Amino acid sequence: MTIACRFLALFVLGALTAAADARKAPVRNVVLVHSAWADGSSWAKVIPILEKAGMHVVAVQNPLTSLADDVATVQRAIALEDGAVLLVGHSYGGAVYAEAGADPKVAGLIYVAAFALDARQGVLDLGKDLPPAAAS
Repeated sequence: MTIACRFLALFVLGALTAAADARKAPVRNVVLVHSAWADGSSWAKVIPILEKAGMHVVAVQNPLTSLADDVATVQRAIALEDGAVLLVGHSYGGAVYAEAGADPKVAGLIYVAAFALDARQGVLDLGKDLPPAAAS
């Protein structure tokens, strides 16, 4: 198991503790959201670490057909969980669960090198206010 996977799992467990403290009830459900250039199996090394710690873990398989379809996939995963959920996303996964994270069952969001968007903000909006690149 790589150090990065162990670090990520410890980070998620720490976030679960913080979310549980804020809600006064344990958060035991984790929904993992992959990036655009991966699939749910990209979380394969993280899942057993979280499960060993007693978490119920689901790695969604986004269809990557549209942002709306991917958000709907994550929303279905949240709806199937019994109790509060912590969403963890990588890269494009941050854009997906920024939308799905409005669900009242969501106790928190963890961005793993992910797009951290405001409500109703698109990925392409991130750089629109930046000056053009210097000519080389």
